[in-house]
Parts: sequence; structure tokens; C-alpha cells
Amino acid sequence: FVEGIENVFDNVRGSCSLLLLTENGIIAARDKLGRTPVVIGRNEQGHAVAVETCSFPNTGYETEYFLGPGEIVHVTADGYSRLKEPGDKLQICAFLWVYYGYPPSYYEGINVDECRLRCGAALARRDDVEVDFACGIPDSGVGHAMGYSNEKRIPYKRAYAKYTPTWPRSFMPQRQEQRDLVAKMKLIPNREVIEGKKMVFLDDSIVRGTQLKDNTIDLRKSGAAKVHMRIACPPLLFPCEFLNFSQSRTPMELAGRKAIFLLEGETTDLKEYSDPDSEKYAKMVDKIAEMLDLDSLMYQRLDDLVKAIGLPKEKLCTHCWDGSGVY
Repeated sequence: FVEGIENVFDNVRGSCSLLLLTENGIIAARDKLGRTPVVIGRNEQGHAVAVETCSFPNTGYETEYFLGPGEIVHVTADGYSRLKEPGDKLQICAFLWVYYGYPPSYYEGINVDECRLRCGAALARRDDVEVDFACGIPDSGVGHAMGYSNEKRIPYKRAYAKYTPTWPRSFMPQRQEQRDLVAKMKLIPNREVIEGKKMVFLDDSIVRGTQLKDNTIDLRKSGAAKVHMRIACPPLLFPCEFLNFSQSRTPMELAGRKAIFLLEGETTDLKEYSDPDSEKYAKMVDKIAEMLDLDSLMYQRLDDLVKAIGLPKEKLCTHCWDGSGVY
């Protein structure tokens, strides 16, 4: 099994973690660079393996052990044994904490929601906008917005209610029309909270921008006086090459790349656009704000995000922001 799994790791481009059910247990293998987590839980009856630690509390398990990058273990009801030592190089996906991780979960021992609170607080410390309240775009923007409002000492209000029955996560469908429909139907604006108010909204990211533009239209129709947007991660400039959480057909679907194209046409030199202190970065952000009809837009700096997560930069995959990913 070990040789076969290593062969998979060496030949598959991207991230590939495996669970193999055998006659006498489970073989669990975390992908070579640890972009996705694998964790073992324990209770009195046996052991379980999951990606999210939030799988354990309501099923009666406690978190026992986080596999390292490339590590392979054999799990039985009685315990687990190591078949392959973990590697030295870790490249866990930083977007786990920003967006697609579940709030109660831990990755590398770091809680998702606490990280989001730190992200929001970091944005607040760099922001001087005057608003009546802060709001998060449900669900993943909520933790970021709470961190922002706590740091600013301003009210947190729910300008949106979320209706989730029958609707999947809106970034998943490949067809743009379906993504737009899902995003539109899930979020319901509350005019009583919105009308006549200056507000700052926090969200995890801007991928294509179509959903956020619809949000802005709804807020304007509901009488918003000012709509400011603060994003908990840097601008997405590179499609993910390792996981399938947000697979774009072309880089030009990304809002940042669309803005760059409008500013200077096709270019492959994106270094200055990923530098938050550069003039090109500022022009790109202004163009995105214009495209989305926002009164102002600010993104998280990568160094602030890394600090909020709490792992060294070299242990995080930040490819979608700075193009630094490795296989």
C-alpha cells in the first residue's frame, strides 16, 4: 500500500489525500505537501478519520492526532500505527481559514473562527472609514465582520438573512448562471437595517465578483447610503492548481484579472499587482470597486493574513494570491 500511495503522490499534479478501507482497518494518507488536512479522532469504541475536526464532537469523538504532510498511517479500532513518516515541507491551503473551513474546526491546531476574528481585526486596524455598523456576508464573512466590529467598537448588524434549504454553496456550480441564481436566492436583505445607513460589509474573498455585484444592487435598492467592502484575503490573481474548491475555466474569470485587463490589456507580469504598496495594486482595487459599484474597497494584506493564521509563510500555500505554489 505504501509504495502505491507514494506512486500516486509522485504522479498526481495537485492535492490528493486518501482513505483506503481494508479488511483489518483504514489506511489514511495525507497528501504530499499537506494542502488538505487529515485528522484522527478517538472514543471508547474506536477511532475515526476525517478532514474536519468539527466532525467529532457530536459523534462522540475527541481529536487524537493530525497527520503530517505525506504521512501514512494504519488505523484500527484499537489505535493507529505509522507506515510512513511525515515529510518536512508543509503547504497547507491558507484558504481553509479564510473561507471553506467550517468555523469550529482546527487545522494544524489553529481554530478557524478565531482566525477569522483576527482577520477582521487586522482589517479594522488599517481602516478609517466612518460607518454606522459592520455586517458579514453569510456565512463565511460573519467571523471576519465580528472581528472587525469588535476592534472598531461599532455595532454588528445582520443586513442579510440567509435562506439555505435546497441551495448548495454558490461557488461550486461550474455554470455562471447557476452560481448567480444560487447566490441570489440564498441572501435576503433586511430593508429596516439597511435604509439610510452607511455600512461596511466583510466577506472572505472576491472570486468572480458577480455575486458581490448582485449584493450591492440589492443594498442600493434597499436604500443603503454607503456600501463599503472589506475582504479578508488579498486579491485572487491565480486560479487554484491544487484543489477543486473554486475551479475557474480561465484566469480571466477572476475579478482581479478582469480589472487588470481593463487597465492594461493582457499581461503576464502580475508581481506589482500582488504588492499592496504599489501604484498598480491601488489602481486594480479601484477598478474592482468601480466594477462592483462600491463606495470603497479594501483587501487584507498577505502579511496580515499570515499573521492572523499563525503559521510561518513558508508552511502555507498562498498561490492564488502571489503565484508561489509548488508541487
